[in-house]
Amino acid sequence: MRSIRLTISVSLLVVFLLLAATAGAVPVTAGAPPVAMATADGGRSVTLTDALGETVVIQGRPERIISLAPSNTEILYALGLEDRVVAVTDYCDYPPETADKPTVGGFSTVNIEKVIAMNPDLILAAPANTEDLIDRLRSLGLTVVTLDPQTIEDVLDEIELLGRVTGNEAEASTLVAELQARIDAVVAETGNRTERPSVAHVIWYDPIWVSGRDTFQDEVITLAGGTNAFGSREGWSIVSLEEFITTDPDYILVSSGSGMGQEGYDAVYNYIVSEPRLQNLDAVREGRVYVIDADIVSRGGPRIVDALEEVAAILQRETPAPTARATTDAAESPGSGVVTIVFALFVVFLLWKER
Repeated sequence: MRSIRLTISVSLLVVFLLLAATAGAVPVTAGAPPVAMATADGGRSVTLTDALGETVVIQGRPERIISLAPSNTEILYALGLEDRVVAVTDYCDYPPETADKPTVGGFSTVNIEKVIAMNPDLILAAPANTEDLIDRLRSLGLTVVTLDPQTIEDVLDEIELLGRVTGNEAEASTLVAELQARIDAVVAETGNRTERPSVAHVIWYDPIWVSGRDTFQDEVITLAGGTNAFGSREGWSIVSLEEFITTDPDYILVSSGSGMGQEGYDAVYNYIVSEPRLQNLDAVREGRVYVIDADIVSRGGPRIVDALEEVAAILQRETPAPTARATTDAAESPGSGVVTIVFALFVVFLLWKER
C-alpha cells in the first residue's frame, strides 16, 4: 500500500510541475498592447494579442462575459463589471457575490453546452483551462482572451487591458493607480533595507513544497523586504526535511487551508509548529511562523497587493503570530494514508485555484 500511495503522489507531482511550467509560457505583456479604435459605422473595436499569442479582435463593448479563472473574475469585479459577468467557474469564490453567478464547471472540465447557452460575447480564459478547450471554444466562433500574469506588474497590465477591452478604461486607470500607490508605499519602507531576513513560503509539507524564484510568492517576499530562502530554486520545488532544517529561514510563511475543506484548520502551519524535528528552527522557536491566505498570495488579481502589504507587516513584526490549533492529523507521520490523500487533493486544489 505504501508503494501505491507513493506512486499516486509522484504522478500528481509530475502533473503539477508540467502544468505549472506550461502555465507561464507566454505572458500577456509579450504581445502588442490592446488598441481600441472606432469602426466605420461608429462602433468600437479592440485588437490585442493574448497570453497564448493569439490575435483577438473584439467588436463593440462586451456585455455578456464568462470568466474561466478566479483571477480573471476578481479583476472583473474590481472593475465594477459584475453585472456583465454571466457565468464563472466552480472555483471563482471571491468576492462572495460570485456565489450568485451560474457556473460552467472547473478549469479543464468546462461544460461547453452551458457556455454556448450563456451566449457570451467574451470569454476570459487561463492556460490551465488547456489549449484544447480554448481552441474548441474558438472553433465555435466564440471570442476568447487568455490571460496569464506572471508578475505583479503583469497584473496591473492586465487590469488596464481588461479596462480597454470592456470600455472601462477610467475604472481600470483608477484601480491601477491605487494599487501602484500601495505598492510604492511598501517599497518606500523596505527598498533601502540593508538587512533582509530570509523567508520561506511553504505550500505543502508531505513532501515539503516551497516557492522558488519567478513566482508571485518570491516577488512578494522580495518587495516586502525579505530574501527568499529558496530563491535559488526555479518555481515551486520539493525540498527535503534535512535541507529545510539546514536552511533555517528567519521567517516561515505557510499557505492557509487543509486541502480537504476542513474549515479553521491550517494543515501546513500545524505541521511546521508540531513536527518535533523542526522545533530547533529559529522561526519556530521564536514564533515567526505565519499563515497567509493561499488565494491572495497566488492569484494574479488585485489582492496580490493585499498579500504584499500583509507580508511587509509580518517582516516588520506588526502582525502577531497565530496560535496552533489542535488536530489529530498534524501528529501523523509523513507518508501516512491520511496525509497522502490530503496532499493529493491539495495539489489538485492548488492547480485549480492558482490563477
